[in-house]
Amino acid sequence: MKAIRIHTYGDASVLRLDDVPVPIPGDGQVLVEVAGTSFNPSEVGLRNGWLRGVVELSLPYTLGWDLAGTVASAGGGLTPGDRVLGRVDGGAAAGFAVADPALLVPAPAAVPLAHAAALPVAGVTAWQAVVEHARVAAGQTVFVNGAGGGIGGFAVQLARRAGAHVTATASPRSAAAVRALGADVVHDYARGLPAGPFDVVLHLVPGGAGVPGLVRPGGVLVSVTDRFPPPAVHFVVRNDPGDLAALVRLVDAGELRLDIAAVRTLAELPDVHRAAEAGRLRGKTIVTG
Repeated sequence: MKAIRIHTYGDASVLRLDDVPVPIPGDGQVLVEVAGTSFNPSEVGLRNGWLRGVVELSLPYTLGWDLAGTVASAGGGLTPGDRVLGRVDGGAAAGFAVADPALLVPAPAAVPLAHAAALPVAGVTAWQAVVEHARVAAGQTVFVNGAGGGIGGFAVQLARRAGAHVTATASPRSAAAVRALGADVVHDYARGLPAGPFDVVLHLVPGGAGVPGLVRPGGVLVSVTDRFPPPAVHFVVRNDPGDLAALVRLVDAGELRLDIAAVRTLAELPDVHRAAEAGRLRGKTIVTG
């Protein structure tokens, strides 16, 4: 099978499309034929070594945390042919991947299987930010800083679904899409931060100067990037199949949209990394074989 792997840390040129054996599931694992994975910006940090000391890789390493595909071997209550979705610790940027069946959920029926790969990392991060940490409620004012990315698009929708009034920053390239996802006000990020205060601030991009000052007294600041002094909350997403299943239900009910900006092949993944580093991506990019 084909797999995108890194053999050494470096720029996008270190991404190699290799011919490798189909993986053999270990005890308690299943084999999944991959329909799609998706690009996450943190994979740039994996590739160039910025995350060394936080995430230690065994090289060569196959990229791909988001997994959408079809079960190819039975196990854990799954049977061949089941359409599944989940997050794995790498390996999904390939023709086949192995996974713990306990971390897989039935894929949504309402969208193409490959497109569902937008959900596990970005969707669950947004869910935990909006629902678990910020506890967004009807009537609140919410500021989503960085709404043009994959997490931001889901955060806007989930906050609006909770009944909040949503202000979001985005680039001119992303503004129309963010507005279509439900943002009440879209602010050009190049003009700096909007005027606050807000009941809830969701900080999804690096660079937090001035962000704490946007939170009203008694409000909530939740960040997935920069760390701010308490009572601000910084968190790293938890791999939670229950949260993922909740998102799948919303997709199938037509209450949550997947903002798929592009579909690329494994061979094109180096160009996706270059575009991300140049700030040219928005929404989610799906990667197929």
